[in-house]
Amino acid sequence: MTIVRVEPDGGTRVPGPDAEATAEVPGALPEALTGFVGYLLRRVFVRFAASSGGPEDGPRDFLVLDALTGGDWASQLDLAERLGINRTLMVGVVDRLEARGQVLRTRNPDNRRQYILSLTDEGRSAVAAGRRAVAERDARLTAALTPEQVSRLKTLLARLLPPGTQDLVQGTEHLVAQAHHRLRRLGDAKLAGTGLRIRHYGPLALLATSGPCPQQRLAQELAITGPATSQLVDELVAGGMVDRGRDPHDRRRHALELTEFGHVQLKRVAEAVGLLSAETAELLGPGGGAELRALLGLLLEPDHPGVAEATGRRD
Repeated sequence: MTIVRVEPDGGTRVPGPDAEATAEVPGALPEALTGFVGYLLRRVFVRFAASSGGPEDGPRDFLVLDALTGGDWASQLDLAERLGINRTLMVGVVDRLEARGQVLRTRNPDNRRQYILSLTDEGRSAVAAGRRAVAERDARLTAALTPEQVSRLKTLLARLLPPGTQDLVQGTEHLVAQAHHRLRRLGDAKLAGTGLRIRHYGPLALLATSGPCPQQRLAQELAITGPATSQLVDELVAGGMVDRGRDPHDRRRHALELTEFGHVQLKRVAEAVGLLSAETAELLGPGGGAELRALLGLLLEPDHPGVAEATGRRD
């Protein structure tokens, strides 16, 4: 499950690809969640991220450089919001790009509180090289799809991005990442003030139907690792939504069970999931949800050759 940290500016940050990727069990997909575009999108995002093999900042730096190819950007903060980058992280991105001589940052004469970002010749060279690398990597990651399916996947993913952002994000991998982050933000926003996150739906729903459930079984059902399950359960216990009792079938083990408050919270998060699903369906258009789920499912096939090659796995 995704873990969100609160940044000093009040925004949120998701741990890097390695942290999120290691929470997942490759190849396992819980049937109860595969009907949701957001869940499949997160699994594809995690799978792509796990195969990156590069620094966490690389993709983010490229996104900013690529966005500047269309011309100067009058507000660093506005660009960060368009790209879905936390403002604190954006400062670090621009600092790095400026230190490399790829971006020029100057005060906006019309608003001294804002910075204008401009691409330098060095930055244009970096974009050209980056685009070639993105195209090569995308070809490997989407090897399970036909060219027509890749084109359709990009079209559907772009519909999930905020207006005015679609043209700023290039490449399937970047589209997956941005669409994943946006759906998560939309879902969490619907739960503001409740102590819940959209990621809590899976464990709460499974515990509601499974009764007292050993933590190991919950991990298996959610297809996440033991450490990730422990952290998630700790959140739910601390929030008063789950009790740790004894397994009635094996008194040596602990079993997890929803509290009364947990059932109340499940209704809240289920309502948010329903609203998010409806909003996603509206963004994708008639038939778009089913089509996107099918395409994402192909990318999650265990024997997907592109991911196997990108991760260096040889089955």
